[in-house]
Formats: sequence, structure tokens, C-alpha cells
Amino acid sequence: MKLLSIAIPCYNSAAYMRHCITTLLHGRDEVEILIVDDGSTKDNTAAIADEYERKYPGICRAIHQPNGGHGRAVCTGLEHATGIFFKVVDSDDWVDESAYDKILDTLRKFVQAGEQLDMLVSNFVYEKEGVRHKKVMSYKRVLPEGRRISWDEIGHFLPGQYILMHSVIYRTQLLRDCGLDLPEHTFYVDNIFVYQPLPHVKALYYLNVNFYRYFIGRADQSVNEEVMIGRIDQQIRVTKLMIGYYDPYQISPPKLRRYMILYLEIMMTICSILAIKSGTDENFEKKKEIWKYLKQQNLHLFLRLRWGFLGQGVNIPGKGGRKLSITGYQIVQKFYGFN
Repeated sequence: MKLLSIAIPCYNSAAYMRHCITTLLHGRDEVEILIVDDGSTKDNTAAIADEYERKYPGICRAIHQPNGGHGRAVCTGLEHATGIFFKVVDSDDWVDESAYDKILDTLRKFVQAGEQLDMLVSNFVYEKEGVRHKKVMSYKRVLPEGRRISWDEIGHFLPGQYILMHSVIYRTQLLRDCGLDLPEHTFYVDNIFVYQPLPHVKALYYLNVNFYRYFIGRADQSVNEEVMIGRIDQQIRVTKLMIGYYDPYQISPPKLRRYMILYLEIMMTICSILAIKSGTDENFEKKKEIWKYLKQQNLHLFLRLRWGFLGQGVNIPGKGGRKLSITGYQIVQKFYGFN
């Protein structure tokens, strides 16, 4: 059994996937690298995956499937994983090798001690093209360092500081036991990947290292703002699914409940601000509809989010209100360095 399984969803990724895989090979025999070719047809992604399987037998595995989207590729990786822990690394991203060593050391110590660890959190770096000062997403003021903790011990997350797929390594069996199932042909399912398992996590650990390098800069990238606006229906779909998984007011412990409510607040804010920035009446109606949906599904949660700071900020009436909403978003965007 491997210590860590890493799934790399690849769709026409030939231009950059080698860099990603090369950094992951630093994990050597303790790691299996699952290169999931998601029905690539426009380049030699499939051949590159097969090449790495030949060169690194027992470490790299090439898995080919009909195109199902990022979520299907992640789930395929999970189905094939033999590691005790599981991580997703997108094919245009990479990892820091010195931090990688510390990650593996930490996971190994838990296994050797026979202590269960459900989730390991580490920092990630926004590798934004053309930006000299790279923004680091750190959790050192939120999560105690250097020991296994429970949700009762976490601090307050700030808006923009929520845990992303880049931050987490989950225990593989936990993901299977919680019934994780990401929708096909849908972007932004990485939010579901992080959110759905959270109530099943009892023991977590924060390692303050800058492990994951999150590349931002391709024009066709899913987090490109214009692309996100064009895919607002998928953002809304993911948000609705997340609303439906749990009533967060039934979640215990209280600090996990607070964090999950914050996560939904951020998802609602993203849907709203994309609709506003699009400038179209059609998308503005979609913004109204998602808030109406939340009200119908969970009135308590609706009241909390609609009249919270962010909810009020994206629901200011009139054209002037929309401009204020966009200005506020741009300030937060510049501070946190996303997109």
C-alpha cells in the first residue's frame, strides 16, 4: 500500500503536464501518481501518460477514460487509489519539493504511530503570471500548528481564506465513506471536493509549508474571470448542490458549523458578483434566482447570509449599488490575489 495517491486530471494538457508530474516524482516509491487522461483528443496527453507509466512502473499509472470533466477524473483517480491518503494536483500546477518532503514525513509519522489523520492542510501559493510578489494562502492564524487537532480548536477564517482543493490531503477511505461523487461535465467541483467531506473529518493537522503552487494565467483557465462569467450556470449548479448536502445548523461542533456557513456565504457571493459583473439582465435574474432558491431551501441560512456583510454587499439596489458591489469585490480581489 502506498502512503499517498495523487490524481492528476488531464485534458489536452500536453503543454504543461510534464512539469507537474516531474515535481510529483520527488515523492519516489511512497507515492503513486495517477495520471487520468480525461478523453484528450487535441494533443498527445494520452501518449505522455503512457510514457510516464512505462518509465516509472509502480509509481505512475496511466488511466484513460471518455471525457467526463474534472470531477469525473477526480473520482476515477479516487476509485483507483491504493494510498492511505489522497490528493488532487491539477495538470498545470506543481508542488514545492522541499515542502513535499515535510508533507510525506508528517503523513508517515501518523501511519507509523497508528494514529488516524483525516485531513492534512498546508499552504498554497498563487503563481499568478506576470506578478512578482506571489500571494501565499496561509492558515497559521487559524489552525494550530504541529499537532493533531479537532474542529473545536480552530480559529476564525477570514473571507478569501477558506480551504481549497490545493490546501488539502484527505484520508482516502474517508472520501469513499462519505460518498463523494462529483458531477460530470461541471467546473468548480473542487469546492464540493473540499466541502462535502468536512463533517466526516474528526482529526486534522496543519503543516505550515508552501506546498502547492497554483498557476493562474492561461486565458482558457476555469478561474479566468471572463471564463467564470461564461460558466455562471455551472457555478450556480455547484452552489445549489452544496446548499443541499447539509443543513449547517445541524452540524457539530460549532466552529465547523461556522466555517461551513462561511464557505456557503463565499459561494453565494461569487455567484452574485459574477452575475453583476456580466452586466446582463439574464444573469442578474440568475442572481435573484439563486438567492430565492436558498430562501426556499433553508430560511435560517438565507437570513444569515442575505443580511450578513457579504450578502448585503452584493445586494445593494440599483445601478449605483452594482458599481459599489464591484468596487468592493475588486478591493478584496487585490488584497487576496485571486483570479
